[in-house]
Amino acid sequence: MSLHEQLYQWTARQGLDATRARRLRALSGVDDPPAEVWPALRRGTGALAAGLIGFGVILWVAANWDELGRGLRFGLLEALLAVSAIGAAARPAWRAPLSLLALLTLGGLLAYFGQTYQTGADPWQLFALWAALALPLVWAARSDLAWAPWTVVAATGISLWMHTFGGHAWHFTATTVPVHAIGFVAFGLLCVGMALRPGGDAQPWSWRVAVLLAVIAISGTALGGLFSRDVAPQYPLGLGVMAVGLVLAWRRAEVYALSALALAVDTLLVAGLARVVIEQWKVDIGGLLLLGLAACGLLAASVSLIMRRVCASGVHA
Repeated sequence: MSLHEQLYQWTARQGLDATRARRLRALSGVDDPPAEVWPALRRGTGALAAGLIGFGVILWVAANWDELGRGLRFGLLEALLAVSAIGAAARPAWRAPLSLLALLTLGGLLAYFGQTYQTGADPWQLFALWAALALPLVWAARSDLAWAPWTVVAATGISLWMHTFGGHAWHFTATTVPVHAIGFVAFGLLCVGMALRPGGDAQPWSWRVAVLLAVIAISGTALGGLFSRDVAPQYPLGLGVMAVGLVLAWRRAEVYALSALALAVDTLLVAGLARVVIEQWKVDIGGLLLLGLAACGLLAASVSLIMRRVCASGVHA
């Protein structure tokens, strides 16, 4: 629970007026300048430096691609990976940015290996191997600077797996329901893993990235099933998964998850109503007005319920 949320919750519970609320805010020091600017600035500078170094190496290799032999290319990537990994282990102050550099270099090395030897592997296998090999690295780094991009890699691998085993296309039929159901479970496990990782309470960003990517993937699949020729089972399946996630987030009062899931459920419900309106009543002023009123009503109800939940209990954002 952040200090801002604690102040809002305490003000609501105690019924403080504006003057007392301002006094409480002043005593809390929430508006005071940050006491530790330098560590945050150093972490940000380190992350920027790691990204620029990795990007610079990629540009240098691309510019000298024809002049570099295969052995030199592999040697350069492997040397950068080794130096960044050893530096991350030897220098705790630079562990997070160097782990990020090692993570990015590992992905480039795997991609170049697959391009050079034409292994015939599917794209999802590259991302799955990348995530698996980098897991010990980001676990040791214990920083969201490494966990957040790793989450993107893992989520991309899950999406590509669904695409591959769904017939190398986004088919929304009864035959592809098992594939999408397994993908939904994998996204759920990714969210749970990010919530339980070391240091997750102090650094919530990788968990938030996992929740956001899971919501986008599941709701996008559900919308694809809705707007197929006939409504595919992916639509009720995705809506049900979102509803279960919404209930779990409600019980834990997770504001971020509540907001993302509520928006996804509202979107799916309004889209389902839109299909009914288009098929039954066609598109006219009355149908558009009905859709607008339904969207506004769902959004207002969602915001009201979330705010009520926040005021009624502790918040874990």
